[in-house]
Amino acid sequence: MHLTMTTTALLALAFVVAVLVAVLAGSAAAYLARLDGATYPAAVTRGATAFAATLTLVAALTGAAAALVV
Repeated sequence: MHLTMTTTALLALAFVVAVLVAVLAGSAAAYLARLDGATYPAAVTRGATAFAATLTLVAALTGAAAALVV
């Protein structure tokens, strides 16, 4: 498959948005865990879990959308 400059730019943008959404979800989860009284290590663990889960979900959805477009 030949990727044009536009396709490459859109893939890069999708990657950046996916990582940004995952970072925001992880940060929110860690913040809410800390507000709930969790220790710092427990809050970081919850944030990391939320980050990984969100990144996996967004990557799967992006892959499925790309397969439908191409």
